[in-house]
Amino acid sequence: MFLETNIIIIGAGLTGLTTAHYLNKAGEEFIVIDKKEKVGGVINSVSESGFIYETGPNSGLISNYTVVELLEDVSGYCKVETPGDIVKKRYVLKQGKWHALPMGLVQAIKTPLFTTKDKFRILGEPFRSRGNDPHESLAELVRRRMGESFLDFAIDPFVLGVYSGDPEKLTTKYAFPKLYDLEQDYGSFIGGSVKKMFEKKGTEAKKVTKKVFSTKGGLGTLVSALYKSSGHDNYILGIDNITVNITDRGYIENGKDQNGEEISVRSKQVITTVGAYALETLLPFIEKSYIEKISSLIYAKVIGVALGFNVWKGMKLDAFGGLIPFKEKRNILGVLFMSSLFTGRAPEQGALFSVFIGGMRRQELVSLPDNEIYEIVEKEFKELLSCHDFNPDIFKIIRHEKAIPQYGIESGERFEAIKQIEKKYKGLLIGGNLKGGIGMADRIKQGREIALSVIC
Repeated sequence: MFLETNIIIIGAGLTGLTTAHYLNKAGEEFIVIDKKEKVGGVINSVSESGFIYETGPNSGLISNYTVVELLEDVSGYCKVETPGDIVKKRYVLKQGKWHALPMGLVQAIKTPLFTTKDKFRILGEPFRSRGNDPHESLAELVRRRMGESFLDFAIDPFVLGVYSGDPEKLTTKYAFPKLYDLEQDYGSFIGGSVKKMFEKKGTEAKKVTKKVFSTKGGLGTLVSALYKSSGHDNYILGIDNITVNITDRGYIENGKDQNGEEISVRSKQVITTVGAYALETLLPFIEKSYIEKISSLIYAKVIGVALGFNVWKGMKLDAFGGLIPFKEKRNILGVLFMSSLFTGRAPEQGALFSVFIGGMRRQELVSLPDNEIYEIVEKEFKELLSCHDFNPDIFKIIRHEKAIPQYGIESGERFEAIKQIEKKYKGLLIGGNLKGGIGMADRIKQGREIALSVIC
């Protein structure tokens, strides 16, 4: 089968779906190709035995206006859901006990999470000099400005929750650019945050609530909504061995469908949204010196466990969840109280949890067999969540060998290599979570930016 179109999008994850949505909205001609038979990438919601659990991301954040706009666009296909004030409370484990993570300066001074010395350091944070090392790790920055205990019991568990990573290896400028800019622009985290609170906001900025969000029935309904809004007929799914080559008339994408039939698509422009590890095979014409700087991107291995109880008899689930600092030496990274955040995720008297295992500093756990994963979760729930009668009604293990890319010191070279490739090969755009951030909001923002850059 041979087809021609103006634009090819390779990858139907959230970035590709968002790009397709905006291209379709603008009346552009395009085709989306993916090796999977379903759209959404790792995003998928499963309804089983009265529970609704996610096999990929559990929620997103309304952290930029593009998210607001996109959710408004697809409101006819899915309904957005945001938690109540319970989401503001987040537990952190210290010496086997849960403590609420401070949400302000007064709470930070009172909390047992930080040492007295570091509490005084926090008070002095606005008066410290800004850093001058663009490659400073997140750990180095936090020690310099806030102290060791703040790193151990605030930033480290936060990093585990976002990147499943190591703050010693993540470079602030690349992994947390807003935090880096806060110090560079204002000279202080606390002072900068206060000043930003009083800055005048336009109409669009006021809609950026920074709230956690999902959609009724799980994030799979958002994926389905984008699939509909971008046009079913624009997708070719279940295509293996996809490669892209250059011809004198543009780009040719080749692959095979599930029946082994060859398919070729000629296009003027190609957008890739796949993982860094897939680009060498996908784009064989790219110079090795460029590809090596991209494909060397490290991914954290993570196991997610969806855990459900028809009747919950453990600790009170009055928070977003619990994060566990690496210093606590537990075998889980943290747990989200999903049924406390979103409606319909568990039976009325029950509870649904998302538990995370592995990460950059515990990669070996991801290789454990299912029965040992079960034993780990059972032990941790009994000890940390007062679940003495551990007899879950669902226990689903989801393994991710390449879960979350780690934005370390080499990220600058990767970003520059992508720029040089796009400059050399006109009509080729490289997107996906290998640049521009790893969160759902980042993927949505990038998808729109890519679409706008190719719209005629």
